[in-house]
Amino acid sequence: MTSFDEKTLATLKAMIIDDQALSYQATTPRNIDIKSIHGKATVCIGVRRCGKSTLMRQMMQKFEKEGGVSRENFLCINLFDDRLHNMTVNSLGAITDAFFSLYPEKKNSEAIYIFLDEIQAVEGWEMFIDRLLRTEKCQIFLTGSSARMLSKEIATQMRGRSLSWELFPFSFREYLEFKAFKPIKNLNSKQIFQVQKHFGEYWKRGGFPEVLNVLPSLRVKIHQEYKQTILLRDLIERHDISHPKAVIDLAAWLIDNNSCLYSINNLTGYLKSLGHKLAKASVSQYLDWFEDAYFLFSVRIFDASLARSNANPKKIYCIDHALVASISSQILVNSGHLLESLVFISLRRYFPEIYYYRTKSGKEVDFILTEPTRSRILVQVCESLSDTKTRKRELDSLEEAMIEQKTMMGIVVTMTETDTITTKNGTIEVLPAWKFLLNLDSKYGASQNSGGS
Repeated sequence: MTSFDEKTLATLKAMIIDDQALSYQATTPRNIDIKSIHGKATVCIGVRRCGKSTLMRQMMQKFEKEGGVSRENFLCINLFDDRLHNMTVNSLGAITDAFFSLYPEKKNSEAIYIFLDEIQAVEGWEMFIDRLLRTEKCQIFLTGSSARMLSKEIATQMRGRSLSWELFPFSFREYLEFKAFKPIKNLNSKQIFQVQKHFGEYWKRGGFPEVLNVLPSLRVKIHQEYKQTILLRDLIERHDISHPKAVIDLAAWLIDNNSCLYSINNLTGYLKSLGHKLAKASVSQYLDWFEDAYFLFSVRIFDASLARSNANPKKIYCIDHALVASISSQILVNSGHLLESLVFISLRRYFPEIYYYRTKSGKEVDFILTEPTRSRILVQVCESLSDTKTRKRELDSLEEAMIEQKTMMGIVVTMTETDTITTKNGTIEVLPAWKFLLNLDSKYGASQNSGGS
């Protein structure tokens, strides 16, 4: 056995035993089909508090109930536990040493199911996992809150020994599951009213599991704590940022301008007006780190030229529309922006590449994406089409984009309206948000593409 600090080994043994003794709680199943493959680590990535640890528990429960796996074969450790704050890549081996000290008879004779939560907390973890997969009889499941775990760099270090899935806060379909309402096809009028009521709740609460059954004041407080933790641990501490106040001020501006356009120049100028002397390259890097933490997402303009796409202003969206409502200053954010943000995250759950579209005449469509079949999807978001001028503007933009992209179908997502508009260039479906979200989850749910490395 490798020599490790006895206190660390004792701590890990206690953590392993305590975890094995935990009772399983009833939790909402997620609309994601994670498959484990022998010889590869299964990796689940997503923003903090979106349910990654709970998903691991569900997998453990399934292994125990359906596969007959003994609890003593589960090794589950949370690397963000404060008792392990000094853990380094050189001491990760203490985890398996602690386990086999408890169960020496299992080494090389029984399959061990290793669950490591927030693995990115230990720099260089890839080498340790690669070694375990080569030398131990085990299946490995990892969670993390860093999109870097999908990067080519990690793929190289893991030598093709991992498959990754992204997890987001609850979709509307998952929220209905949480409320014990099973989404079905061909809803009758009563069921439609029930779904609409649930959507009203989802609109206010968002998708973070922890806030779904708390008072509004507590929801706001919890959301604000999420923001502080993400900024502190996933940005400032993880990247050793020397200007933390600049990151905080930048996040505040982006949240207040959720669903709006930005450029690196105007962000740099804004931070300069607050007294932060940052280079544009630093601001750009902060934006990359926001996205790495699954907190804020930048959307580029659709253009065949990557250079032109990067040179144009981008749009910013937050991981959860209700989170925006809780942590923004409430001055600039409106319900139209929140609806657009909700639609973006719902699309991002299934499509990693999403753009906004500008027609040749300068009209804008909120989202364009490409299906696996290579067909284009154009989605416009508008809170209401009741105003004649608004209706004409939104539909004209969408129809012009349909012509340019040679697609016969466009979608307008509203809060409550339904319509089918036939034009000489195709059909535009106007859908209420609840129906659009359910249609999306029904078509693409539980079939997310994994990232192999």
